[in-house]
Amino acid sequence: MEKDRLNGIYGLVVTVLLGGYFTFLQAGEYYDVSFSLSDGVFGSVFFVATGFHGLHVLIGRIFLAVCLCRVVFFHFSDGHHFGFEAAA
Repeated sequence: MEKDRLNGIYGLVVTVLLGGYFTFLQAGEYYDVSFSLSDGVFGSVFFVATGFHGLHVLIGRIFLAVCLCRVVFFHFSDGHHFGFEAAA
């Protein structure tokens, strides 16, 4: 909207990379955890809560990666950017 395409690309790259880093850390946490889903209420709540959050981050990362590709290929302008607004 402010016609600052370069900073938009930079911000989207950083955001997508941080989303990937979060997903990597969450996978490592799941690998190292000492309890399972069937170990009671704590295990169930832990895996459901962190799983839904991880899914939210993964889907958001996909949306923003698509927006990044669209910004790189000049699909957005200052008046035509609803796809980015919807993803954000």
